[in-house]
Amino acid sequence: RAAEWQLDQPAWSGRLRITAKGSTAFIKLEDKSSGELFAQAPVEQFPGIAVEGVTDSSRYFVIRIEDGNGRRAFIGVGFVDRGDAFDFNVALQDHFKWVRQQSELARQAQDLEQGPKLDLGFKEGQTIKLNIANMKKKEGGTGSTRPRPAAPGGLSLLPPPPGGKSGCGERPALLSTPAQLPGTPITDSLLSWPQPTAAPAADVWGDFAKASG
Repeated sequence: RAAEWQLDQPAWSGRLRITAKGSTAFIKLEDKSSGELFAQAPVEQFPGIAVEGVTDSSRYFVIRIEDGNGRRAFIGVGFVDRGDAFDFNVALQDHFKWVRQQSELARQAQDLEQGPKLDLGFKEGQTIKLNIANMKKKEGGTGSTRPRPAAPGGLSLLPPPPGGKSGCGERPALLSTPAQLPGTPITDSLLSWPQPTAAPAADVWGDFAKASG
């Protein structure tokens, strides 16, 4: 019981730290100014005999300190603030929770190593057969070319000439020289003929059609 201790006149006061090395936690009592170690208590199990809580307070504990030469002593420690006592408990619980997790992982790894192993390698002389669907070898050639799209009637479609434009409403350019009609040679006399002033719309080339030779 903490009430039986001389709480108003502690034998020593300082700083408490918890460190860990491997699976063992160490409660270290240090001088709050110089950091010199006053005593330490190795904790290999929690809860356990190395750290015990009192029955009449949540801020006081009994810890077992060791000097490294086999000598041990039980002393009572207490915290002024209840939050510091809570952090002290949580730090020890977290450490030994981590120890249990590491132990469980090591046990599972050992079980996997000792268990039967699957041999997925090929035995001597063993073969494997692959059946790939929808793969047929074409006869008469190793490759195929894509046919060019054809117009109705079996004619091949050619691309339009580069730079060419086709659109409705465009008038073709007029020739600067008269075009030669079939069967009508162009001569100087033809070039010097005067153009008719008014020609019927239905028979524009009527004079040329009646020319002989």
